[in-house]
Amino acid sequence: MSTKTTIDPTPASGPVSAPLSGDGRPLAAFNGERRIPAPINDPNRTYAAGSPERAEIKARLKSMAAEKIDIPIVIGGREIRTGNTAQSVMPHDHSHVLADYHIAGPEHVQQAIEASAAARREWSQWPWEDRAAILLKAAELLATTWRPTINAATMLGQSKTIYQAEIDAASEMIDFWRFNAHFAQELYNEQPISSPGMWNQLEYRALEGFVYAITPFNFTAIGGNLTTAPALMGNTVIWKPASSAMLSGYYTLKLLEEAGMPPGVINFLPGNAVQITNMLLDSPELGGIHFTGSTEVFNGMWKKVGENIGKYKAYPRLVGETGGKDFIVAHPSADPMEVAVAIARGGFEYQGQKCSAASRIYIPQSLWGEVRDRTIAMMKEFKVGDVRDFRNFMGAVIDKKAFTRISEYLDHAKQNAKILHGGVATGDKGFFIEPTLIQTEDPGYRTLSEEIFGPVVTAYVYPDNQWDETLAIIDRTSPYALTGAVFSRDRMGVRQAMSALRNAAGNFYINDKPTGAVVGQQPFGGARGSGTNDKAGSKLNLVRWVSARTIKETFSPPKDYKYPFMAEE
Repeated sequence: MSTKTTIDPTPASGPVSAPLSGDGRPLAAFNGERRIPAPINDPNRTYAAGSPERAEIKARLKSMAAEKIDIPIVIGGREIRTGNTAQSVMPHDHSHVLADYHIAGPEHVQQAIEASAAARREWSQWPWEDRAAILLKAAELLATTWRPTINAATMLGQSKTIYQAEIDAASEMIDFWRFNAHFAQELYNEQPISSPGMWNQLEYRALEGFVYAITPFNFTAIGGNLTTAPALMGNTVIWKPASSAMLSGYYTLKLLEEAGMPPGVINFLPGNAVQITNMLLDSPELGGIHFTGSTEVFNGMWKKVGENIGKYKAYPRLVGETGGKDFIVAHPSADPMEVAVAIARGGFEYQGQKCSAASRIYIPQSLWGEVRDRTIAMMKEFKVGDVRDFRNFMGAVIDKKAFTRISEYLDHAKQNAKILHGGVATGDKGFFIEPTLIQTEDPGYRTLSEEIFGPVVTAYVYPDNQWDETLAIIDRTSPYALTGAVFSRDRMGVRQAMSALRNAAGNFYINDKPTGAVVGQQPFGGARGSGTNDKAGSKLNLVRWVSARTIKETFSPPKDYKYPFMAEE
């Protein structure tokens, strides 16, 4: 690992006029308008048979599976081991322990608050280009030497196939770091106009307090973005990673440290989510929340912030991407094969555990027979198992809790709907759920309206002459509004769906599956019960992590209070 930059925890004695070094000395200003390299989306590697990258990732999977690492709490750059540990296991082989991780107690939460405040005093004063440089270096490290490690950690700990790990843990995280630096540059360049005799400026200050980042298991890149997007804008962060994604989260932190992230800017706090959250949300130092997870949890945090609103130095920024009940709707003019492939990929890749995964489909009666048969034919070809076997299309669901919850939906469907394929859950070695296709005649049935977060897709077949009525059903059936897709070869059908479903999805796809948003191309996020729609991977998200100050400088101030209209008649 490279040598870490040291941040002086001692408060400055007065206003800081220039960035300071670790020993408190002013750093020389850079005279020149710096431009970061133009961002380009990272190309996904194929891992085809016989390729060098395939051999490399196979070797890294073998070495990492053979070891059990010890994951500490990290506060202010200091590793803390409490002895109170939990285990990180392979979902597809749940007896195989990958790591022991140490659980933070109340004293560590308070230490993280203090470390965050200490680091913020200098970090917020750094030129933005120097903060961006760390992320650009991290992106380059991930694109090269760190790629096998982060991908392997994601595959082993989260049961992603190599393709799903590659597009998430490697390419998407690289894209977040490169494009966010570009969007920050655009934001900082936005300045007001000035009239003669004055100079108007906007200063984009960091928030007055720490940002609490709570990240989920399903995307390693979300952990890399929810922490670094606020940090890029000068904030310091307390990170609560998902317990079921601890391995990839820890390696992401170590990667950022190697890229030069100073101690205390991102503090890594594994532990009891309720206890940590309650303490952090009770702190007057809370500046914001950056969250991806369940709607229920986000609603609870929003409520607690509201109850505590008089405690905080400033109104906290609440940014959340929450649940989804994402849809595919086919117009009678749609191509049945295109719809079937979208269902197979959009519904079952990564075991349906994407926020954007298609879980409800609406097919006209005239197309249903062919769409159903083609979809089931593909599902029968899916291989499900250990992701280290590259022939598998799917791995296991994340943990026993998810396995039990999804199994209950399958049991309910066996009694109250029609399972066309799948419906089997096997948990003796790994948490495996067969890809399942359900059909129901009830448009309000629970698997059409409730978030399952598993490889379960439910179909509702509508009469061809009820297109408008079906669009209205889609819009009102679910409280969520994350992603959705329409398939139609008739442009009028596309226009009608776009209008009727305008508020039903924050990311809307035409003749494509509703998954796979690319940073810089399709900013991601939804509204209604799906979150605040602040669009991860865009300038809209970065705006939430700054507090602008308007500065007006007058070059020749008036010396008389009188205005011309006050002269004698």
